[in-house]
Amino acid sequence: MARLEGRVAILTGGAKGIGRHYAGALAKEGARLMIADVADGRQVAADIAREHGANSVASSVTDVSDESAVKALVATTMERFGKIDILVNNAALFAPLAEQKFTDIDIALWDRVMAINVRGVFLMAKHVAPHMIAQKYGKIINISSGTVARGIPLFAHYVTSKGAVTAFTRATSRELGEHNICVNNLAPGFTLSDSVIDENPQHLQHSRAPSITRRALKRDEYPEDLLGALVFLASADSDFITGQTIAVDGGATNN
Repeated sequence: MARLEGRVAILTGGAKGIGRHYAGALAKEGARLMIADVADGRQVAADIAREHGANSVASSVTDVSDESAVKALVATTMERFGKIDILVNNAALFAPLAEQKFTDIDIALWDRVMAINVRGVFLMAKHVAPHMIAQKYGKIINISSGTVARGIPLFAHYVTSKGAVTAFTRATSRELGEHNICVNNLAPGFTLSDSVIDENPQHLQHSRAPSITRRALKRDEYPEDLLGALVFLASADSDFITGQTIAVDGGATNN
């Protein structure tokens, strides 16, 4: 039996990049899946439907920083699938961000990064949690970043936002534990996703070699490297783990 058989998951940021790989992994393990993204996820949903059946997946164009849009997404998911067992908060603004000294970051950009990366995680959890509380079970997986543990220059807005996600996970794990809901962070290292490769070649050039140098495992990280930890956190295998951060970065973060 697949490890997520009978479970329903919402995956934000699932239309491209690492999120597309997350979508495939969740579906492969038996989860019925709602893909939410500001990009159109219909092609990813169609690919999953061909392999796993038309009732296995749906997609929604959703801005997670917009509370009315989040409410509509959650309502649509409940109408389509009847419950929500898993939330993967993957939507984030990262790939197109240029390297920039923090003193040069425009306030509007700072606020946009926080709106998507922090407010989006908060809003999704806020509106999904009541459904999980009602059924006394749930898994919330927030995608943090290995940059929180060590800090990196020229991305202060992004690193700060992921630090907030890490703190939010710790706080909400305490609030939701009595309802048998686990809240954890998955923290990737610098990953060669198609989004980073296509949208930010400068950052790829500057970060690829230093990232490998920091790792105990001396190679590039790919989206496929993250899938085992994602499924573990989404499955019953992690039912007594909450408030934790699992770093999947080849040993760059060694706590």
